[in-house]
Amino acid sequence: SMQCVPGLVLALSSLLGALALLQLSLHLRVPSRYGKHEERLCRPRGRLPARCAWFLQELPSFLVPALLLALRSPPRLEPLGCRLLCCLFCWHYFYRTFIYPFFTRGRPFPLQLLFFGMLFCIYNGFLQGYYLIYCAEYPNNWCTDIRFTSGLLLFLLGMGINIHSDLLLRQLRKPGEVIYKIPQGGLFTYVSGANYFGEIVEWFGFAIATWSLPAFAFAFFTLCCIGPRAYHHHRYYLKTFTDYPKSRKALIPFVF
Repeated sequence: SMQCVPGLVLALSSLLGALALLQLSLHLRVPSRYGKHEERLCRPRGRLPARCAWFLQELPSFLVPALLLALRSPPRLEPLGCRLLCCLFCWHYFYRTFIYPFFTRGRPFPLQLLFFGMLFCIYNGFLQGYYLIYCAEYPNNWCTDIRFTSGLLLFLLGMGINIHSDLLLRQLRKPGEVIYKIPQGGLFTYVSGANYFGEIVEWFGFAIATWSLPAFAFAFFTLCCIGPRAYHHHRYYLKTFTDYPKSRKALIPFVF
C-alpha cells in the first residue's frame, strides 16, 4: 500500500509555491482571458458551456482525495481532527463540483484553460489528500487546539462569504443573459471581488487548521491566482460603469 514520503510532500508543496509566483507574474498586469476579460475578437472555438466546464474542472479535487481515502488500507479513521480536515477539503469541492456549476450563468469556457484547470485540481487534490490521509499526524485533542478552532472558523466564514457572493452574482443575470452588471449587497458593498475574498479567507483558514506546508502552499497559490483577478475585475468595473461606487476596494475591505 502507499506510504508517506516526506520528501515528496516537500517537493510538491515547493512546486505549488513556485506555480503561485508564476501565476502572479503572468496575471498581475494581464488577466486570464475568460469571462469579462475575454478578447472580444477571439472566435468562440474550442469552448464548453460554463456548467459543464466548471463540473469537469473541479471534479478531480473531490475525486482524488476520495479515491486516496478509499484505497488506504486500513482506512484512516483516527484521529478525529485529521478526518474533519479531509472532510473540509472534500466538502468545499463537493459544492464546487456538484452544486455551483448547475447554477452558474457564465460564458462558455475555453478548453485550454479547462485543461490546465483540471491538471491543477488533480495535482492539488493529490497533494492535500496524500498529506492528510497518509502523512499528517495530529494529537487526539487537535480539535480543541486554537489553530484548529480558529482555522475552522475562518474556513466556514470564508466559505459562507464565497457562497453568498456567488448567489448575489447569479441574481444579476436573468436566464440567457450574458451582460455584466454592478454587483450589489453583501461584501460587494465594500469590495469588487467579494467572492474571491471569501475563497482566499477560506483556504487560509484551512491552512491554519491543518498547520501544514501543503495547505499553506495552496492558500498562497489561491491568493496569487485569484487576487490579481479581483484587481482586474475592479479596474473593469471602474472603466465600464461611470456610476461604479468609488469607495469600493479591489479585494480587501478598507485596504486595497
